[in-house]
Amino acid sequence: MYLRIKHPIIHLHNNKEYMALLDDLTWRHATKAYDPTRKVAHEDILKIVEAARLAPTSSGLQQFRLIVVADQELKEKMVAGALNPDCMRECSHVIVFAAWDEYTPERIDAIYDRTTDERGLVRGRFKRYTDMLKETFGKMTKEEQFQHAANQSFIALGLALAEAAELKIDSTPIGGFDPKLVDELLGLREKGLRSVSLLYLGYADQERDWLGKMKKVRNPLEEFATFI
Repeated sequence: MYLRIKHPIIHLHNNKEYMALLDDLTWRHATKAYDPTRKVAHEDILKIVEAARLAPTSSGLQQFRLIVVADQELKEKMVAGALNPDCMRECSHVIVFAAWDEYTPERIDAIYDRTTDERGLVRGRFKRYTDMLKETFGKMTKEEQFQHAANQSFIALGLALAEAAELKIDSTPIGGFDPKLVDELLGLREKGLRSVSLLYLGYADQERDWLGKMKKVRNPLEEFATFI
């Protein structure tokens, strides 16, 4: 069974609803072994994806996409290059976070056209701002543009982890994989995307998930944060 470690600052507030997110984050850990017989319900996967979709992004550009992989054959192909292949193989779903490979005027215009259309505004309402964005990103190399876009996806990864924890779905954020292989298998380059990170989702095999039995350890609050 998981150890349920009480949050160290829970005494600061007695409102259980207020502390719910902190309790969920205290509960979660990077699962090290999954039960391959248990699958996450589709409606729960949709909630996790929606949490990522609602993530804030720089200039509201939403410069990444998610690819949700449940197909076992595809997961087996993605295993090559993974630091923990058994986790990828045995988890219920793998979510691939893939960022734009570059910023183009067309991509910037597309999101702002959608924004103005949805808000009932005239297209071009934010032209001065979008022109500034195009100029700023135009001064970057394509690799710098990709890294900027990739950084936005990590915010969404964090929110997806939090939503999974709320649903009591086990998860593992992954940077140790072969992005070139994943890009090829999913045809991401043809879509103007490059894989950044993975998220394994499922239910832990509590006998083999050694980390689930251990106390959660973080730097103490007085070292972690400075209040001025």
